[in-house]
Amino acid sequence: MNTNRNIPFSPPDMSEAEIAEVADALRSGWITTGPRTKEFEHLISMCCQTARTDSDGKPLPTTVCLNSATACMELALRVLGIGAGDEVIVPAYTYTATASSVCHVGARPVLVDCAPGSFEMDYDKLAEAINERTKAVMPVDLGGIVADYDRVFAAVEARKDIFNPSNDIQRAMGRCAVIADAAHAFGAMRNGKMCGEIADFTSFSFHAVKNLTTAEGGALTWRPIEGIADSDIYKHLQLLSLHGQNKDALAKTKLGAWEYDIIGTWYKCNMTDIMAGIGLAQIKRYPEMLRRRRQIIECYNDAFRKLPVSVLNHYDNYHSSSGHLYLVRLDGKNREQTNKVIEAMAARGIACNVHYKPLPMMTAYKTMGYDIADFPNAYAQFENEITLPLHTCLSDEDVAYVVETFAECVNKLC
Repeated sequence: MNTNRNIPFSPPDMSEAEIAEVADALRSGWITTGPRTKEFEHLISMCCQTARTDSDGKPLPTTVCLNSATACMELALRVLGIGAGDEVIVPAYTYTATASSVCHVGARPVLVDCAPGSFEMDYDKLAEAINERTKAVMPVDLGGIVADYDRVFAAVEARKDIFNPSNDIQRAMGRCAVIADAAHAFGAMRNGKMCGEIADFTSFSFHAVKNLTTAEGGALTWRPIEGIADSDIYKHLQLLSLHGQNKDALAKTKLGAWEYDIIGTWYKCNMTDIMAGIGLAQIKRYPEMLRRRRQIIECYNDAFRKLPVSVLNHYDNYHSSSGHLYLVRLDGKNREQTNKVIEAMAARGIACNVHYKPLPMMTAYKTMGYDIADFPNAYAQFENEITLPLHTCLSDEDVAYVVETFAECVNKLC
């Protein structure tokens, strides 16, 4: 076996189909938000089972594409009227985007520890953290595995008597909103439901390292909210993402339709048709990409069964992951020992990563008063975690090399 391989951690999987879509977008003369973006939004709604129609059978807008998942989470918070004086509960074990989007709107992120031995939030501690200032909970579908939203909804429903709504959507919901940070989980399922139709609002990432990419980008989709029109939510999101302008560039191209208004001094975070073109090609290829990811995960699982490691449960009778990340914990080891395995893998040409360093260990969150000592379960998960390469550019020979090399490095350490 070739021991001089160079296996990157997560390169984008591009084909001639993506190149052709981008070329077509460029040739069309329409490269900013336009018809391709609208088509991509509709296909995402279809994939997530959030597509709906009006009484005449006309499709309703139930997904908006933006320039990042972070923008999607922030605009969901803004549509919900969440801001200064409010609190939003997020996991301590996540990337900063989950919590920083809360800071962007002026609210306070309230960090909750993991459950013992799990990367998911401790749902009992989540329930305890809900108070009169809590306006939303933002679980994270880490690695592509959908969180236990039954537990999340049970927690927010149990405390709805103390909920203080501050806008019409909050009043219609009558409880804290549940916003899924599903950056990793496009295409995942739990209990027969697609990721996207489970939480009130769901944010996906199409960043370059994600399963489905548009280079940069993200999408926000939502469930029906009784008494609130989907078109009103979509219009509000469009206003927020386009400087508060009440007419997008596509609408202004109609003859004589130049007139527009600025409703608010808002933001600029729309998706372009060039990005959407990549997404249109990727979404057609996505079922096969998911199949290949599952194949690699099952190969890893079989190979590592006898190693002193713990891995995530990506697939069972109740859920199907998007297979975004392969997180491994080296049982009984510390961060220094685990880093030696990462270094040994790198010396053999295999790029590994760590997902994630908990937020209370980061300077920004220390400054807010958070201390990792108060999050022992999150630290225990981080202390011995390694993320192995998992992507659709891996050949069978690459996978075999990762398996063999990882086993050698772990056995040498142990």
